[in-house]
Amino acid sequence: MRTVDGQIRFVTSVKPASGALTVFMSGPVLDGGVIGYPNRLSVSSIPSTTPVVTVPDTQPVAAPTYAALINKFTNSYWQNGSWRASAGVSVAATAQNLATFVAGASVRTADGQVRTITSVKPASGALTVFMNGPVLDGNDIGYPNKLRLVAAPASLPVAPSSPIADVTLPTQPVQLVGVALSGAAFGPSVLPGKHGTNYIFPAESYYQKYAEMGMKLVRLPFLWERIQPQLDTELDAAYLALLKQSLDFAQKHGVKVVLDMHNYYRYYKQPIGSETVPIQSFANTWKRIAQKIGNHPALSGYGLMNEPNTKGLWPEAALAAAKEIRKVDRANWIYVAGDRFSSAWHWPQSNTQLIADPWMRDPKNNLIFEAHMYLDRDTSGLYKDKTETFAPDLGINRAKPFVEWLRANELRGFIGEMGVPAYAPDAIVAMDNLLGYLRENCVPLTYWAAGPWWGNYILALDVSGGAPQPQLPVLKKHAATPNTCTAIGEPL
Repeated sequence: MRTVDGQIRFVTSVKPASGALTVFMSGPVLDGGVIGYPNRLSVSSIPSTTPVVTVPDTQPVAAPTYAALINKFTNSYWQNGSWRASAGVSVAATAQNLATFVAGASVRTADGQVRTITSVKPASGALTVFMNGPVLDGNDIGYPNKLRLVAAPASLPVAPSSPIADVTLPTQPVQLVGVALSGAAFGPSVLPGKHGTNYIFPAESYYQKYAEMGMKLVRLPFLWERIQPQLDTELDAAYLALLKQSLDFAQKHGVKVVLDMHNYYRYYKQPIGSETVPIQSFANTWKRIAQKIGNHPALSGYGLMNEPNTKGLWPEAALAAAKEIRKVDRANWIYVAGDRFSSAWHWPQSNTQLIADPWMRDPKNNLIFEAHMYLDRDTSGLYKDKTETFAPDLGINRAKPFVEWLRANELRGFIGEMGVPAYAPDAIVAMDNLLGYLRENCVPLTYWAAGPWWGNYILALDVSGGAPQPQLPVLKKHAATPNTCTAIGEPL
């Protein structure tokens, strides 16, 4: 198992007791202040069906006979699990692989070459092993071949091989296509408003419908003023109950939910950071939310704010809120929107300060940066000019500044909103191409929008009368297309 502080330990025994399970591990006592609630215990490797053997408390290094199966990735960055940019291959991030493939060890590839490992990079279930020498040919050495240990580094002891040697960890497929289920943030002019009159939480049928189409990722907008009608006070019990019910619906149908505070950087029309809405109050609200729903199994993470447009004020508020969440929840993602309405096209020039603090670039903080993009001329998503045409690669070109910024900074990303009008077949083609590009980069997208009360809105998937919308077949196609992503934003 892996504890939250990065230690890998072996399970020695388990003890069930009245609904709880105590998992005993090798090594010294663990510090509950560091690894305890609200953290999680993660599977690092799975034992085979062979008899249990005694494992020393010190981290083992496998014998030179050990071999690991290369992962099956093929896209613009990988060829059968071989990294296209330099000499490196991807294997499962099991405890045995982590202990075996270390800098200085010698390995043999399937074509007979012996190389020295220069570095390794763990990444959510996968481990990239970098080696000296030129780029490796994935057709010769990649999946279904194995990487073999020739010799461990001279300074490290060699221990007997473990029964978990060639086990590949099961991984959940990364959900790359989903929808925004709107309704709970409707009627912002009436606050807090009445459920069913001014706003509506989507019924269970919407979660079931899109889950059955393969779209098991939902962005769920809500309003700050409704979940906390008075600043710095307890959350509203009725609104919170509706939000939890939505998470229950999602869990029933295998859907993950991104909670989206849909407030455009304002609370009762006053900007965050103003005298009446301090940044700390915003941050504290997110801490309260995380305390109430952070352990729900359907939760993907916290969308800090929809489309802030602050001319530079947002980074301080985003950092404060993210840090407050991390005081009570170390596990779930935090989705950090970008300034200038989160525009993917304008992202690099609008969000340099968003990652100025090193905390925002630390991979241990589980951050995902959220951009929005639309294909009309002014990127607004209003599609005012019904005569406008859309080039096939327009969506890719609009997304590239954001995706390339993620790559340059080694960060994870998400397109939280993107929609095209039902009347424009060329825009739907552009969306089709965009989704293929995002899949290659392991960047998820939630389509804007689905859910109740949309009437005849030109971007909506659910319209009055229930007629099937032309955007839907493209979304379903990409939701059903297998991906080689080990996590959001990976493989890098």
